[in-house]
Amino acid sequence: MTDLDKLIRPSLKQLEPYNSGLSIAAVRTLCGRAEVNRLASNENPFGPAPDVLEYIRKQQDHLHIYPSSEASDLRTGLAAYLYTDPDLLVFGNGSEELLSIIFRSVIEPGDRVITLYPSFPLHEDYAVLMGAGIERVALSDDLTIDVDKLVEAAGKPAKLLIFSHPVNPVGCWMSRDDLLKVLDARHPETLLVLDEAYFEFALNGDYCGGLDLLAPGKGHWIVLRTFSKAWGLAGLRIGYGVCSSPALAAALDLTKTPFNTNTLAQSAALLALGNEAHMKKSVAAIAAERDKMRAALLERGFRVAPTQANYVFFETDLPSADLADTLMRLGTLVKPWKQEGFDRFIRVTAGRQEENRQFLEHLDSIGAQA
Repeated sequence: MTDLDKLIRPSLKQLEPYNSGLSIAAVRTLCGRAEVNRLASNENPFGPAPDVLEYIRKQQDHLHIYPSSEASDLRTGLAAYLYTDPDLLVFGNGSEELLSIIFRSVIEPGDRVITLYPSFPLHEDYAVLMGAGIERVALSDDLTIDVDKLVEAAGKPAKLLIFSHPVNPVGCWMSRDDLLKVLDARHPETLLVLDEAYFEFALNGDYCGGLDLLAPGKGHWIVLRTFSKAWGLAGLRIGYGVCSSPALAAALDLTKTPFNTNTLAQSAALLALGNEAHMKKSVAAIAAERDKMRAALLERGFRVAPTQANYVFFETDLPSADLADTLMRLGTLVKPWKQEGFDRFIRVTAGRQEENRQFLEHLDSIGAQA
């Protein structure tokens, strides 16, 4: 038999499995609790609008039919919602799949990819998988974006400039003026990918989304968003991208599988758009809880990042994996960050008021220190 190492891409050896966490069933078994505070995956605890849930319950008679490969109805509805051209849209099985599509469509061995650090791991993992070199632009000591360093890096030739905004896992962001500096500095040969998975949570203060500044003719770019977070559809897995040109969108579509988004996801996302008030109400409640949680952690002396997302990123004196395991056994799931230099940081999702209260109680009971 052929040695497996001769079959598998060598770059796979450089990757660690994605930290998706344990299932609720597994956690219940480990901690012996029926109720678990799920504050690890940045989900919307309020879920989708009631109309969306009612629609899903009624779709059992249509599940034997393939979905629209072009997501036709959702494409039309989303284009109207965003005031954009339908031909600029691409869809994926969550924005995570769109990241995979982008890297497989664009990156070749030896290409250079620029990203912020710490980062959403898949921004780096897909680059490694495709044989690219990575340039990390580290955040400042106060856990904000170092705009000058990012501007300097963006001006150099690179195949791809990619970062989340607000930044995952930290939650920090750029003002309109600072984001514009980065966009203006970008090398003309570089594809920009703005991963705006948490866009809906970040509309207060001086945050600015990419679509407010980018336009056709301003280089090649993609803005990624998702229905998983603010819209409460994480389980259905549907994300989308807005591209700088129909030609770029068409090129990405050549890489995706023909039926990569399912019927329920497409229809539920379209219905969710028609229930924007539900989304905004959920976002307001989550943002309020996020701010209360951040204030509570600061009062306890922890180092806490500024955030405009639906999570809080903070440092403790304990290794993050150990603290997360102890919290899990008490009934609270959080995300231990494992990237080098940040393995004492925890990312905790803002949940419902009672979930957040219990998290703080569990944290206090452990005696974790800043």
